[in-house]
Amino acid sequence: MSQERLTERLFEILINGDRPAARAFLTEARRAGYTSAQMLTELFWPTYELVERLHRNDQLTALSYRLATRLLRVMVDQAAGTLEMAPRNGRSIFAWCGPSDGDELGAQMAVDLLESRGYAVTFSGGGIAGDEILSQVQDTKPSVLLAFCSAPGDLPQVRGLIDSIREIGACPSLQIAVGGGVFNRAEGLADEIGADLFAPTPQEMYEMLAEVREPRSAAARPAVERRTKRKAA
Repeated sequence: MSQERLTERLFEILINGDRPAARAFLTEARRAGYTSAQMLTELFWPTYELVERLHRNDQLTALSYRLATRLLRVMVDQAAGTLEMAPRNGRSIFAWCGPSDGDELGAQMAVDLLESRGYAVTFSGGGIAGDEILSQVQDTKPSVLLAFCSAPGDLPQVRGLIDSIREIGACPSLQIAVGGGVFNRAEGLADEIGADLFAPTPQEMYEMLAEVREPRSAAARPAVERRTKRKAA
């Protein structure tokens, strides 16, 4: 069965909350040759994006949305439990996300994949105050600060946190990466708030982090510099 047909079938299973069919789907996908990582990136993530888009457009009932997100989280947990773990690559990530169940589900797929690819990952979920995130960065000095699947209401906090990190010089080698959520729906937003990296999907985030290992220079952050100057004026 093609990937498109599989994702269509998965969508129907999820919005109906069909738990036996979900278990059968996992078995069928493995028999079709999908690894756990491929299930996350090629089946679960596209279906998650479809569910979220229909929910935002009021094209799903609240019940169907809740059934879908709850059941997909179960499936993601089961797939993540069988991911092949690469050796540690010496880099660490502190990740957080938007406050909703859907935000956490999307971010979970990203952090599960990144952990399987060798990163030491700490994931707080959503609803964490910016000063607590800043304190965590200063205390643990991760290689990457990742905001994945942020909601529109998170933007002031994300913007303020990035500005604070840059202004006080906390962890000069820190990369700030964003993806998914509101950043996928607003072109140029990641650059505007001063992030080092943007990727729309978990797989592309892994590829970006593997390719770019240093934060952008100060000269490459004009938006942040302009805001800093306005504050000082």
